[in-house]
Amino acid sequence: MRPDPHAPRRLSIERYIDGVLAGDRVVLARAITLVESDRPADAELAARLLDAVLPHTGQARRVGITGVPGVGKSTFIDALGMYLVRERDERVAVLSVDPSSPLSGGSILGDKTRMARLSLEARAFIRPSPARGHLGGVAPRTREAILLCEAAGFQNVLVETVGVGQSETAVRSMTDFFLLLMLAGAGDELQGIKRGIIEMLDGMVINKADGDNKPRAERARVEYAGALHLFPATADGWTPRVLTCSALDGRGIADIWTMVLEHRAHVDASGCLAARRRQQSREWLHELILAGLQQMLRTHGPARERLAAVEASVTAGTTSAFTAARAVLDTFGR
Repeated sequence: MRPDPHAPRRLSIERYIDGVLAGDRVVLARAITLVESDRPADAELAARLLDAVLPHTGQARRVGITGVPGVGKSTFIDALGMYLVRERDERVAVLSVDPSSPLSGGSILGDKTRMARLSLEARAFIRPSPARGHLGGVAPRTREAILLCEAAGFQNVLVETVGVGQSETAVRSMTDFFLLLMLAGAGDELQGIKRGIIEMLDGMVINKADGDNKPRAERARVEYAGALHLFPATADGWTPRVLTCSALDGRGIADIWTMVLEHRAHVDASGCLAARRRQQSREWLHELILAGLQQMLRTHGPARERLAAVEASVTAGTTSAFTAARAVLDTFGR
């Protein structure tokens, strides 16, 4: 079989492993591209790479960051990343998720351009990835990218979601701390977020608390803090906090990271972090199995043919979707 001239050039498995473990940002970027690939030929190489680096993962602080449109997520992450790099002398990886083009599947925005300062830092790594229609506000291979960044020695991994909505809580299933950014003075703030996110967050930050907006931000902080007290305590015993900050001038950034560190110490001491990571691994396994079954449905000849046949009867209203689904699944010999 002749090689595909359009297929991307791949490194050897040894080069991927050595480069990632050495913290080589170029190789890390290529490794993430490998695990994000939909090409069947890349799947085996990606699996070998992830298995090889797995013993070097798990030590980073994983922080998920979401927020309402216009809240300034990228500006906030730029400020937080600069604080971690410059003030704490730590390495930080940012996995940002861009909305995807419905035609090409590529990124529309390109968050890296909005983190101008952090993108120039040698101890920072920023990777925008297209959502490609994946629900949950994250890219399909965000979990794998987190592991690769950890193996590359980044002590902090920040995951920025597309935005806030009913499906954005998926980032909670792959991070240790879930941070929600909000605005003050945007009108009917408490109705602007979904209850499911409120129940899952570990901290909330009112951004743009500067200039004339500072008093409004403080009032919003008090309102949100009062609203959070109406919710039951979290399973790990942590009480979510509400803080204010200005991503533009850096005020409040250090306090926010102190909150993240205190939460980490709390869940570490109680054993909740280890339990959460185990649960996340199980959820990841189940998600990959479901994705694999969907792929099998598209490539398994008898199932694909049966699906095409029953789709017509379901569309015509002569067969229920329930019965049709069972007919398709029966082709797998269940």
